[in-house]
Amino acid sequence: MPAAQLYDNHGRPLSYVRLAVTDRCNLRCFYCMPEEGIKYLPKNQLLTYEEMERLVGLLARLGISKVRITGGEPFVRRDLVPFLWRLRALPGIEQLHLTTNGLLTAPLVPELKQLGVGAVNLSLDTLDRERFHRITRRDDLPKVMATLDALLAHDIPVKLNAVVMEGQNTEDLGPLAELARHQPVEVRFIEEMPFNGEGSHYPVLTWTHRAILARLTELYPGLHKVPDPAFSTAYHYQVPGFKGKLGIIAAYSRTFCGTCNRIRITAQGTLKTCLYDHGVLDLRALLRANASDETLTAALLRAFGSRPKDGHEAERGRLAHPVQESMSTIGG
Repeated sequence: MPAAQLYDNHGRPLSYVRLAVTDRCNLRCFYCMPEEGIKYLPKNQLLTYEEMERLVGLLARLGISKVRITGGEPFVRRDLVPFLWRLRALPGIEQLHLTTNGLLTAPLVPELKQLGVGAVNLSLDTLDRERFHRITRRDDLPKVMATLDALLAHDIPVKLNAVVMEGQNTEDLGPLAELARHQPVEVRFIEEMPFNGEGSHYPVLTWTHRAILARLTELYPGLHKVPDPAFSTAYHYQVPGFKGKLGIIAAYSRTFCGTCNRIRITAQGTLKTCLYDHGVLDLRALLRANASDETLTAALLRAFGSRPKDGHEAERGRLAHPVQESMSTIGG
């Protein structure tokens, strides 16, 4: 029997958890962390696969039906695929998705198809190899493109995520959008956020969702709005003749909070009910104190019952903890 629908204190349904399996990454992207990287957590401070499986099972009984595996880069953690099989088998979990940078993914795509991964978000900020090297501080664009080719060959739906960064890749909006002309991909352009381990790179964000839309409209005068799926973070657009779609995510402007259906669990077991909060519940501490399912469930429901109404309220509530952590520690 399906679980009853889970709601937060603002009447928004909660059905989707983003689960980070590691804080480690094999790239050093400009918008995610400093060039020297971040101080990674010791292994014993990360949730074990068994702990994550228990949490997802509890959430499924409450009404969570979709899981997205994130990082860091998920595939740098050993034995991830067997864990995915276990998640896929949990009662109530109807959708299993992944976010990856693609460096290690291509050889695993056939098994991802076999286990029923519903879609993959692939990070791709430029098609220019030199700019890719500058942005990610690694010369690995061919590996990402090999993963894209493999996903398309196995008919796994793909969303390409491109963070739009002033002085870094704004000239790439057209070339990236062109990937949707002949392939059934969704190319999504994302406002840069201050989750880079340093704080905001700019006093004012120039490349807002409105600026991105204006540039795309210049490039494609026939661009027009199409309906967005329920709970979508992206505004969707179609270019006549394109096989795929374009999307814009107002991640910094936070215009989609009113329909947000997602929660996050970081690799160290911190529950975040909003991307911009500082963490609202230490699930790892509860798990390792041998908390019962009833105790864990009650703690989760209390957290869901005091969720901020939007990312701006969540950020104001951080007090002595301004937004500057790396996205790698948050979970994508």
